[in-house]
Amino acid sequence: MTQHTADTPADPPYWLAMPGKPKLTLPAGACDAHVHVFGPRTRFPFAEGRRYTPSDAPKESLFKLHERLGIQHCVIVQPACHGEDNSVTVDAIAATGGSYKGVALVPLSVSDAELKRLDAAGLCGARFHYMTHLARGPKINDVIAFAKRLAAIGWHLQIHMEANLIADLAPALRQSPVPVVIDHMGRIDASLGLEQPAFKALLSLLNDTNVWVKVSGADRVTRRGPPYSDAVPFARRLVAEFGDRCVWGTDWPHPNHQGPTPDDGVLVDILSEIAPGEAARKAVLADNPQRFYRFAPARKLT
Repeated sequence: MTQHTADTPADPPYWLAMPGKPKLTLPAGACDAHVHVFGPRTRFPFAEGRRYTPSDAPKESLFKLHERLGIQHCVIVQPACHGEDNSVTVDAIAATGGSYKGVALVPLSVSDAELKRLDAAGLCGARFHYMTHLARGPKINDVIAFAKRLAAIGWHLQIHMEANLIADLAPALRQSPVPVVIDHMGRIDASLGLEQPAFKALLSLLNDTNVWVKVSGADRVTRRGPPYSDAVPFARRLVAEFGDRCVWGTDWPHPNHQGPTPDDGVLVDILSEIAPGEAARKAVLADNPQRFYRFAPARKLT
């Protein structure tokens, strides 16, 4: 693993300073269910041993983006570059009065007192990575055993995994005592088509009503690039079959992104294809997230 010091130069920004203004008007209470906040590094240092060093993407930039996109609620996911010190996520949530929530990175050895502190700060789930570029998480059976502690405080599990691991991890995930959220459509490869084994494994896993999925990451699973015409059918299929357990997110500020820099306005506009019809979009963008994350009332952020 590459070691990084405090003065390690940051990568160029992964995001557009001024994304396009969406043509699609989002429903009231719309939620961006997957973002990260980076730094500022002078206040929130990046973790030693991290795999990447991003440019600062502070909460103020996130709030400005959401105002432009028409989003009132959000789930801030603790980024791997900040490690298991969740301070940057706690700080951003605090600025919203609970209209944004968060997902933590924690070790299996985390104390009950720390879980309760994070819960009081507005975090409501724990994420585990099974991705080569982020290092593999703990054994999945250990994570499921750990989830019994999450059940006591009403948290969920969030799983970020490579597509070829879906079938292998699915039996354990079906045993989870808390809801499970699958990130970015299971990171399937859009070029392999709807009949690929990994996507079939994801659909099979979602037959368990304890499992949710984020229809985010079109820009990551695509092999054609924007406007992600090869990725849209996967998200549309998930919404059509499991529309009451789908949420959506931009994944701003797009860490470790390969390919053209995503335009968040485009990511919003393809929702008209992912969730055709106002009722479907209201479910994915507003009703499902509110039911799952239980946001405080939205307020104007500055």
